Amino acid sequence: MIEKVDPQTIMKVKKGGYLLFWAVMLPLVPLTAWIGVSNGTQDYWAWGLYGFIFGIIPILDYIIGKDPSNPDELTEVPALSEEKLYRIYTIVMGFVWIGVLYFAGYVFMNNDYYLLGKLGWIVSIGTVGGIIAINLGHELIHKDPKIENWMGGLLLSTVTYAGFKVEHVRGHHVHVSTPDDASSSRYDQGLYSFLPKAFVRNFKNAWVLEKKYLERKGKKNISIHNELIWWYAISLGFAVSFGLIWGWMGVLFFIGQSFFAALALEIINYIEHYGLHRRELENGRYERVTPAHSWNSNYFLTNVLLFQLQRHSDHHAYAKRRYQVLRHYDESPQLPGGYAAMYVLAMVPPLWKKIMNPRVAAYYEGEMDQLFREGKRVNNIA
Repeated sequence: MIEKVDPQTIMKVKKGGYLLFWAVMLPLVPLTAWIGVSNGTQDYWAWGLYGFIFGIIPILDYIIGKDPSNPDELTEVPALSEEKLYRIYTIVMGFVWIGVLYFAGYVFMNNDYYLLGKLGWIVSIGTVGGIIAINLGHELIHKDPKIENWMGGLLLSTVTYAGFKVEHVRGHHVHVSTPDDASSSRYDQGLYSFLPKAFVRNFKNAWVLEKKYLERKGKKNISIHNELIWWYAISLGFAVSFGLIWGWMGVLFFIGQSFFAALALEIINYIEHYGLHRRELENGRYERVTPAHSWNSNYFLTNVLLFQLQRHSDHHAYAKRRYQVLRHYDESPQLPGGYAAMYVLAMVPPLWKKIMNPRVAAYYEGEMDQLFREGKRVNNIA
């Protein structure tokens, strides 16, 4: 539907759309809590946000269609990159998320949930945390200005996933689409095989990378210079504050939503690089990262909700590009749906493989032997 709209009009819509869509989405947090209490079905409505994100949004994605706009590299990108409004959006949304998190803790403690409702609310808020805290944190940790970089760390601390700040930039972006990267899923690897390895290896690798970084600077690992210690200490501070306000159940809520936010991230990681590989060169190194090494998705609604994270091919090729100027590449491997739809698909491995394996095979026609070889190698490393 939207493909027929003038691209310049779409660019103008997106300028306000990044906050406008969240101005519509975020009221669903108190709304689903209030509706459930008002008619005694709070245990079911606790899952409302989760159902909306993975039930309604995929349908709207297909109805609205794909984004036809791409900023012109010479005439539009320089000015768009410097426009401060886009930076303000991410900072404002960061503080909004912190407010939402504490409000959600209040709802958790006061909505008289049974076990089903408590679990549903934790899953729903954790998923929103994955979308806002980790997604925006991801955007900000790639930026050089301290206020943005630190806000990225703070957002990741709200979901106890500070290791991502170090491992993603110094690990994932260096080794993406190679067997050395735990966040790059291999061809024919199921989601539930991928997740535990990603969680464990990425956590360990963050500390290893930070230690090496400090050693190069001539500083001690266990010291005030280790940023992971600071960020995890802030996470502990959040947990303590929830405990002081609501007791051990408040701490349980904070830890629970942190887990499901991190889970959402790793499922998206699984989707973004499934089956893609960088060719190994004669000198033993891998070819440089290009837009061919990440799956791209250009569905308009999810793209705006995720601050254009779905234009992931451009992000990996040019990691410091700001979200508002990320480009769509027709020649990149294309997902058959937006991230919300693909998230649901990934949770059913046989269906995921039935749909995605032929796409990988078509993209790497004549190179499938290399895919299987790398798949065996990553299993040995793990």
